[in-house]
Amino acid sequence: MLVGNHGLFALDMPFMIDEIHRSSGRFVRGVADNAHYAVPGWRDVLTRYGAIRGTRDNCRSLLAEGEAVLLYPGGGREVAKRKNEKYKLIWKERLGFVSLAIEAGCPIVPFGAVGADDFYDIILDADHPVFAPLRKLVESRGDRWDIVWPLVRGIGPTPLPRPQRLYFSFGKPIQTSDWKGRQDDKELLRAVRDQVKSAVHNQIDALLDERDATKRQA
Repeated sequence: MLVGNHGLFALDMPFMIDEIHRSSGRFVRGVADNAHYAVPGWRDVLTRYGAIRGTRDNCRSLLAEGEAVLLYPGGGREVAKRKNEKYKLIWKERLGFVSLAIEAGCPIVPFGAVGADDFYDIILDADHPVFAPLRKLVESRGDRWDIVWPLVRGIGPTPLPRPQRLYFSFGKPIQTSDWKGRQDDKELLRAVRDQVKSAVHNQIDALLDERDATKRQA
């Protein structure tokens, strides 16, 4: 199970999956937020390229088959960045990915990704007061406002993303086999989640340092 940070609009994810496949021959199966599957056509594209709907049963089945599963605890909310959230983890209190890994006895590989949050400048995010009436309407219908994407600009005033180098790194696998049968132990799940989260933070910080060093040398 690969676990890490989501970039703005998840634009870096296909590049990482492709690089893993080219370097290792392994095809990673992405876990998509349920909201994606409410969009006709788009859900078919995701399925065509190996993604699965993010349910416990789907993840459990893939792990049981020995598949490599790519999972973002921040989900759709972490994709819909706010202005002050560049390279921040928004995992809330989610423990499900740890529980699934322990149940399957598979290692958790923490990774960091840097670059996608710099493709754009955020002009207005979903928390801006100008969206208050629309937010009230959306939430009154029972829909999620927290995953609404921000308004952005890239090259000049256009929506074209600025060219950025993408950086990915993978940390030491966290083995879960010693905890088999403890997938419902909340104290253990929180401890492991925090360990993974810390490892992802370390990967991001190291990549930001590498990016800055590369820019200084250019």
